[in-house]
Amino acid sequence: MNRLKKANNSDQRTEDDDLAIGRALRASLLVFLLLGSIGSGVYLWLNRRAPAITPEAAPIALPETRVKSTAVIPTVHWTDITQAAGIDFVHTNGAHGEKLLPETMGAGIAAWDFDQDGDQDLLFVNATHWPEDSTESTPASTLALYQNDGHGKFVDVTADWGLDISLIGMGAACGDYDSDGRVDLFVSCVGADHLFHNTGERFVDVSQAARVAGDSAAWSSACGWFDYDRDGDLDLMVTHYVEWSREFDLAQNFRLLGGAERAYGRPQSFAGTYPSLFRNDGEGKFADVSAEAGLQIQHAATAVPVAKSLGLAFEDLDGDQYLDCVISNDTVQNFLLHNQRDGTFEEIATMAGIAFDSNGAARGAMGIDIASFRNDPCLAVAIGNFANEMSALYVCRGRDLQFYDAAIANGLGPATRLELTFAVFFFDFDLDGRLDLLQANGHLEQDIARVQASQHYEQSPQLFWHADADSSSEFVRCGESQTGPDFQRPMVGRGATYADFDGDGDLDVVIAGCGQPPRMLRNDQNLGHHWLRVKLIGSGDNPDAIGARIILTVGESQQERLVSPTRGYLSQVELPVTFGLGNSQTVERIHIRWPDGSEQEVLGPDVDQLLSIRQPTKPASHAGS
Repeated sequence: MNRLKKANNSDQRTEDDDLAIGRALRASLLVFLLLGSIGSGVYLWLNRRAPAITPEAAPIALPETRVKSTAVIPTVHWTDITQAAGIDFVHTNGAHGEKLLPETMGAGIAAWDFDQDGDQDLLFVNATHWPEDSTESTPASTLALYQNDGHGKFVDVTADWGLDISLIGMGAACGDYDSDGRVDLFVSCVGADHLFHNTGERFVDVSQAARVAGDSAAWSSACGWFDYDRDGDLDLMVTHYVEWSREFDLAQNFRLLGGAERAYGRPQSFAGTYPSLFRNDGEGKFADVSAEAGLQIQHAATAVPVAKSLGLAFEDLDGDQYLDCVISNDTVQNFLLHNQRDGTFEEIATMAGIAFDSNGAARGAMGIDIASFRNDPCLAVAIGNFANEMSALYVCRGRDLQFYDAAIANGLGPATRLELTFAVFFFDFDLDGRLDLLQANGHLEQDIARVQASQHYEQSPQLFWHADADSSSEFVRCGESQTGPDFQRPMVGRGATYADFDGDGDLDVVIAGCGQPPRMLRNDQNLGHHWLRVKLIGSGDNPDAIGARIILTVGESQQERLVSPTRGYLSQVELPVTFGLGNSQTVERIHIRWPDGSEQEVLGPDVDQLLSIRQPTKPASHAGS
């Protein structure tokens, strides 16, 4: 009983203790909560911020819109004087229904003074009928040489000078390879190439003896003379298009989209090739140094030749006084052959930014030209591309071998997208001191409009004026109101050249047609602009001074030109260099860097003249080698 009573008392004490502990815990919790609230309030009071003030919305001040003035394109009419000048040549492409690719890729043209009488003559490169064409009964077509009378009238002297030779010709290169003071002629062909030595009375074929005929199965395209090793004489570069044969071409099932008739083939279906470099030994013979010079460029993965070349131009791109080469390739990357100054070249087009378009894709590249087009250290490489591909204008701000395609930004690209462009070259057609640009256009297929409504076989040439600083575009296309109708008339344009054929100081143009007559366009500008034409005469083994650099100073402006006739598509322009002077009536100086590195200055020459400058036997000063 007592044990039970004690147990009950113990349980009661336990319950009383639990109640006391619970009351204490609740009291402590209330104290902690009260202290926490006080602390939080103190913290918030100490860290209080001023109430946010929403500012009133102020009106947005828009910048003034800067509107550039519309370019005032000069009116320079061009007159078709082909027949009036005595030129009755019609190009033969050999087409007779089989649609063989070489039929649509010619033809070249050259402006040159072959007879040394001071005016510019003309050579038209021709093809002929295929040997397998049994339906053709007319005489075989030949090259065509026209002699200028000094006033823009021409006489056909082809047979008199021994050039009545039939071949499947593509391009021409004019240069005095044997240093006898007479300009010789190289013609690239489908098949063996031809070198014609100028004896002063006629041309003699020395191809085999000089060892430049090349492979009889090759398809040569662009060609040009230059002194790549700076030994004083002219060497020869010859590019090749694709590995082609009649049998392989006919075996392919080429068709226009949705058409049953055969079409001309695409270059993608043919294997690539290598360019050729022939080094002049100074004794009238050449050595093929293509392999040791680094020109046999192959695909890294397959070791097959890369090149499908149609355009060739020379320039000292990095200012080291050695000429580099830029080659435009059809549907594969372009080449920049950087001269290593030891007899070799390094292909650096991808690193330099001219191998592809801005998206990294290869284009159907045709003709090419290079110029200091802004009268400053900027160089530009212009390349004409296939239909629905804009022409390229790769610009280098200095001589650092870093180019970017400025064609869209400066207005050239959008205006050239539809055309299929072959020849492209810089020249100053209005003599304002800024280099303009010409393109010769024409498609491959006569029936192209059936499958592409925007395309036509015959296409208008294009003339782009290099506008002044107030224009919204650097290059502005000249319309019929500026050029007249003769310039704009469509044709199947291929090669093109310029020269002052009539001796009036401005530059006339000839555009070759594929399977058509050419078009000679007389420049009838009447703007009152002054000009100066400069003809260099070298003292060594390069009497035409190919590779010399001329810098003309007028006030604060300098114009720089390289003496190099290899420009455009399969063609050669005249050797004299024309400088437009605009309204300037004086020239401060002409600075010449001759091909051997020697330098010369001519002070205060008269304007509006053809000025011949002869290299001193003992140069006044020398640039480094």
